[in-house]
Amino acid sequence: MIVDDLDTPALLVEKERLERNLRRMQERADAGDARLRPHIKTHKSPPIAQWQQQEGGDGIAVATPGEAEAFFEEGFEDIRVAYTVVGDRKHARLARLMNRGAEVSFCADTEAGIAAAAQFYDGKQRPARVLLEIDVGHGRCGVPWQRRDRAEARARQIAEAPALQLAGLLTHAGQGYQGPREGETPDEALRRVAREERERILGVAAHLGDAGLADPSGEDDPFEISIGSTPSMTHFPVEDEKAAHEDFSVTEVRPGNYVFYDAMQVALGSAALEDCALTALATVTSKRRSGEGTERLYLDAGKKVLTTDRGAAGPGYGTLLYNAAAMRPWPHAQVHRLSEEHAWLEVPGGAPFTTGDRVRVVPNHACVTVATQDVLHLVDGEDVIQTLPVVARGHAG
Repeated sequence: MIVDDLDTPALLVEKERLERNLRRMQERADAGDARLRPHIKTHKSPPIAQWQQQEGGDGIAVATPGEAEAFFEEGFEDIRVAYTVVGDRKHARLARLMNRGAEVSFCADTEAGIAAAAQFYDGKQRPARVLLEIDVGHGRCGVPWQRRDRAEARARQIAEAPALQLAGLLTHAGQGYQGPREGETPDEALRRVAREERERILGVAAHLGDAGLADPSGEDDPFEISIGSTPSMTHFPVEDEKAAHEDFSVTEVRPGNYVFYDAMQVALGSAALEDCALTALATVTSKRRSGEGTERLYLDAGKKVLTTDRGAAGPGYGTLLYNAAAMRPWPHAQVHRLSEEHAWLEVPGGAPFTTGDRVRVVPNHACVTVATQDVLHLVDGEDVIQTLPVVARGHAG
């Protein structure tokens, strides 16, 4: 099969770029003496997760019990739910995986959430492994990194609950997706966020160590310090992190988007367009010219494929390529609007495409794009090598 045999819209994954992305991120993790626990929510595809393990990945991170269940059925047993799990229904799903032999851990960040987890797992076969989530600047979930007293109280609550085990700390430096501050370059912003992420969570770990709640020297079960978004991994490792916090250092990293990258990562400076392994193949379904001389094309890849996420990627909803092999963008063309099944594409001065032509678009946000599709097509140039399943779609939670 070749790419021309595929119907549209379709998601294509360039094999060479994918393999390069997997290899480079593993090398970064190894350089920082940290375990790479890839977050699979980006690709949701067991074959890609297996390739990540073959490169050196150790375990997987997921966002939902549904992803945990789907990947356990595919043979993945070391699963970290990098999300604050709340509610007996979700805990029951994780407990069933534990009873079947999975090594499952999850996050908590509030007194009520910890108390509910302690009550649920009371009397179970073994304590549940819990990581206290720390907010290092994103402003979402997690104990604020400045509130070390609160972090100590929550860590102690976990450690003193017979049904729970304090496995470590976890954070997500989501502020890396906010782009540069005034006066910063994109690279300076990435360096700042990377340092904030490490220094702030290591500072909390050191405080818990002084309180007798964290021991980095445990040989059989060391205290975990889990970090890592794709943007903040751009500058990993930080050379002086161990010196700054004595015995504590990052033990694992959990990037996800790096397998594909996307237009948002390019805008942030954490990847080049040539690194983007995922493109959406679409067909021009209609074409018209405005009175101002601008041509408007309509593609059969709307919100359900390209998503409405923009973020740092700017005003458009994806990057149109005029040369997919060389990953060259079409100058001035912009996917300026999406409806459910249509992308509205404006090209000032005219475009060489017409109705029926097929084009490729680099999505703004690969994770959401993949989550709407049943399969990915692994390609080598114009050859379709393999169809990759996308699992855990539509799994509640």
